[in-house]
This record gives sequence, C-alpha cells and structure tokens, in this order.
Amino acid sequence: MAISEITEKLLKAKKAQGIGFAELEKVLGRDEVWIAAVIYRQAAASQEEAEKLLSALGLDIAEAGALVEPPLKGCLDGAVPVDPLIYRFYEIVQVYGMPLKAVIHEKFGDGIMSAIDFTMDVEKEADPKGDRVKITMSGKFLPYKKW
Repeated sequence: MAISEITEKLLKAKKAQGIGFAELEKVLGRDEVWIAAVIYRQAAASQEEAEKLLSALGLDIAEAGALVEPPLKGCLDGAVPVDPLIYRFYEIVQVYGMPLKAVIHEKFGDGIMSAIDFTMDVEKEADPKGDRVKITMSGKFLPYKKW
C-alpha cells in the first residue's frame, strides 16, 4: 500500500503530538474511524474540518486543500493483503461473505449495503480471556432497481 505524502505528514505529526484518533474525534466532532479515513485519504474533509485537523496536529492549514479534494478510494493492492490485521478482514469476507449476503438478501431483498451512507464504530471490550475488538457497521440498504 502506497501512503501519500500528506498522510505521512499527518501520521508523523499525530505521533509527535501524542494525539490519538479518539482525541481528534473530540476536536473535530467526527468519529475516529472517519478521521482516520481522512488521514489515509479515503474520505474528504470540509475546509473547516481540514483546518481543525491540521491545527490540532500543529501543521500549516495551507495544506487543507489536500484533505478537501475527493480522494481516489480503495488503497489496497489487488493481491491478498499481507498485513495480519487487514488480512483478517479479508479472511472474514472470504468465510462469511456469502452467508452475510444470504442473510441480508433474506431480510431486505435484492440489493447492497451502502458504503457511502455508512458509519462504523470500533470499541474495546474487556474480557477475562483477552480484550475483544467490537466493530459495528451500519449502512443504508440500497435495493436494485428494475427497469
């Protein structure tokens, strides 16, 4: 995965400032996953959001244009991802993709879940056997049209 120059600057500044995504959520009033998507150039910020983000990270707000411009989405190569965390999502889709599709179609009909009208939340759940990752995705159902 190639990381853009602005992403590198933002991540370096985030690390230098010791700021987490949850702290940026408080500054911007947007979800931490969405903020990470802006930083990785998978979402576009408004001018105001871009300036708040850059200011929080101690960067020049003149760079806001790079965060406002609609990005080219989808940053992973066509090959199977090798990063273990990202690979697990690939594995989940490989194993549970068809079952999820079947259940969604049974409940909603023929259509898709929007990745545009969409939210995602990541939570840490304490568990005596080891902390758990809880991911909640919510996307608008879009039925296929007949014509």
